[in-house]
Amino acid sequence: MALNAVEAIRQLQDRSSAKRRSAAKRLRKLGDPDAGPALLEALKNEVRDSRTWETQYQMTMALGTCGSPSDLPYLRDLVLQRETLHAVHTAGGDAIIRLSYMEHSPTEAIRWCLSTSNETLVGGALQAVAMIRLVPDQETVTYVLDFIEDRSPHNGLYFWPAVAAAGWTGQRVHDFLTSCASSPRSDVVEAATTSLAGNYGNYRPL
Repeated sequence: MALNAVEAIRQLQDRSSAKRRSAAKRLRKLGDPDAGPALLEALKNEVRDSRTWETQYQMTMALGTCGSPSDLPYLRDLVLQRETLHAVHTAGGDAIIRLSYMEHSPTEAIRWCLSTSNETLVGGALQAVAMIRLVPDQETVTYVLDFIEDRSPHNGLYFWPAVAAAGWTGQRVHDFLTSCASSPRSDVVEAATTSLAGNYGNYRPL
């Protein structure tokens, strides 16, 4: 039987990393805001152990669905630290966008993530943009596409903008998707083809 929110919150303190990870995944799915404070404290403890990257990833992702904008300063500081694991950069980018969306400031958050030039962080941020079907203003869309198209077409960063662009408009977006439809990466081709048809597709990040 699946854990309820109270049980999952309690399990965040389990001695087993696998059980803490399972609890975080459950809370991520539930999206219960009452779990936010417990997840934040659990994550602060978890990041001290570099061996538990999968658990750190799930806790950070869960904070994105259960936390509040008040968690943003911690997350931004965390992803800027050199010792922070790559998995947490990805999840941190995702969580920063989701929590910024709650306080109606996703555009600033997108630009902030891209300004770091940390491609792992940017990938997570654009993942969230696609998954919540965020439609930024045209200036921000251009900013994102300029950032992406400055990279090799073999770069995996093209994938999530190709997904997100299903809901974006304008000639620049159409040209981007048309180019992606001829990408050397099959995942980008699939995403762009789906978006050109006006569909978001069905994607589930880990």
